[in-house]
Amino acid sequence: MIEEGDRIAIGLSGGKDSLCLMRILRERQSRVPVHYELIGIHVDPGFDGGFSEALKAYCEKQEYPFYLDRSDHGVRGHSPQNRENPCFLCARLRRKRLFELMNALGCNKLALGHTKDDVITTLLLNMFYAGEISTMLPVQTFFEGKFTLIRPLVYVDETLIRRFAKEASFPIFQNPCPTAGFSKRSEIKSFLDQMSQKNRKIKGNLFHALHRVRPEYLFT
Repeated sequence: MIEEGDRIAIGLSGGKDSLCLMRILRERQSRVPVHYELIGIHVDPGFDGGFSEALKAYCEKQEYPFYLDRSDHGVRGHSPQNRENPCFLCARLRRKRLFELMNALGCNKLALGHTKDDVITTLLLNMFYAGEISTMLPVQTFFEGKFTLIRPLVYVDETLIRRFAKEASFPIFQNPCPTAGFSKRSEIKSFLDQMSQKNRKIKGNLFHALHRVRPEYLFT
């Protein structure tokens, strides 16, 4: 995922996953024989009561390279003209802006803090609401290879991230998004948690199923 000379933009949402990713990639810079640069990027969605300044202060205290970009993506996503799926529009606009900022800041890779749980959740989201079998990939290239998106935590359980965040005393930023905790993704995560309480192997089985596809038993 990471190669000599990479300049990597880390999408810092302010959540535990992205903060964990930043901590790990920064810590390992001095221990691996591969030289790479990091810069954290936070795209503020524009809601009142946001935490972007607090996140900036935290990154400065930790001596993380950091870039703050202010936008109206969240506000536009929740406007009266787009009530059907605010999360989709907001995410699409944010991703587009991240690529624009990568180009401006001279980055060739974008690292996101998606975990194994996010991969599983996305699989079910696409099956339930898009009618297709697909999910996130650990590595994806865009614009004919100009940019590469990487997900270094893709094989890590969210429970481990949660424990690490607690032990590392990561700050907790309150998300001002009006649909935070009420999205389709949140519903799927809640459903998976309920099912996992009955059978702890369910999440693992779903993840392993992505590596054990049997095309001869699928419709074409």
